[in-house]
Amino acid sequence: MNESPSPTAPRRSSGAPTLTVVVPCYNEQPNVAPMIAKLDSALGGIDWEVIYVDDDSPDGTADEVRRVARHDPRVRCLRRVGRRGLASAVIEGALASSAEYVAVIDGDLQHDETRLPTMLAALRSGQYDLAIGSRHVEGGDAGGLANRWRHLISNGGIRLAQYFLPVKLTDPMSGYFMLRRPLFEQLAHSLTGQGFKILLDLVLSASAPLRVVEIPVQFRERLAGESKLDALVMAQFGGLLLDKVFGGLLPLRFISFAIVGCLGVLVHLAVLATLRESTAMTFEVEQAIATVVAMAFNFELNNAITYRDQRLRGPRLWRGLLLFMVVCGVGAIANIGIAQALYEQHAAWTVAGAIGAVIGVVWNYAVSATLVWRAR
Repeated sequence: MNESPSPTAPRRSSGAPTLTVVVPCYNEQPNVAPMIAKLDSALGGIDWEVIYVDDDSPDGTADEVRRVARHDPRVRCLRRVGRRGLASAVIEGALASSAEYVAVIDGDLQHDETRLPTMLAALRSGQYDLAIGSRHVEGGDAGGLANRWRHLISNGGIRLAQYFLPVKLTDPMSGYFMLRRPLFEQLAHSLTGQGFKILLDLVLSASAPLRVVEIPVQFRERLAGESKLDALVMAQFGGLLLDKVFGGLLPLRFISFAIVGCLGVLVHLAVLATLRESTAMTFEVEQAIATVVAMAFNFELNNAITYRDQRLRGPRLWRGLLLFMVVCGVGAIANIGIAQALYEQHAAWTVAGAIGAVIGVVWNYAVSATLVWRAR
């Protein structure tokens, strides 16, 4: 590994930089040095720094950032262990800054870093609160999206988000934006900190509509690493919208957990119906099989979506599955017992059943978060 210092790396002047560029990343080691070189070229004349927030990448991303940082004081690394997620990474990176302005850019070189000075000039004019790099205004281009599936996911998220936005945005799925750091700190307490699309969270968390300018950007093709955009990201994106619709009264994870539970009921009924039609087993046996299948389905979906940033793998996956089934089994017993007690006290069966179900869901959610997907 080359240890020679960058010939263009200047010493930072005293005081805070004007601009902090936050780069949330996971497995972007090959892109680190090229990204910093591009920032150095694009931000000439601007006092800047870059903060890489790395979610403990196994490919050595943090080591590569530190290698460059040894020769360039503008480069910093925040390595996070035991937690993952783009939104929370952006929050931690931005709150680690003392600059007047904070920009967020992907670490995969797909965002056009040459637009950063234009975004900064727009904010410095005082006319805008938020500058967004958009692929969908005149002069922008989304050609770098890898395939038709990614285009469909991105366009679907844009159309969905536009129903909820207080301001018109052509690209609410953008991960490339800039705002004044004091404004970010003001909004930080209202952010969910979950998922992979924080721009929408910022816009929806503001008490009054933000003054937004969209700067056209060319979305480049990825040269190294893998894309993080998939259907599960879109599921979390939808959960974020629901969280904002409910005004934060229900935790985003609880909403996701409850939706997965509803899907699990459908799986249970489908398996039970199939067994009833194709086997000669007793109802009790068929019910038990359907219950186990539904629990396994719920566990896998919660592991992939609800707790994506704490996803269990390897031996912890099987331990988690066993714990989840025990927790849900206790929840089912509580559900039935409470519903039966209410029914015997002459509560309507619908009311008794609903209360029992709600208590069961709350129990499963609370205990699963504590025992199954507890933060390491």
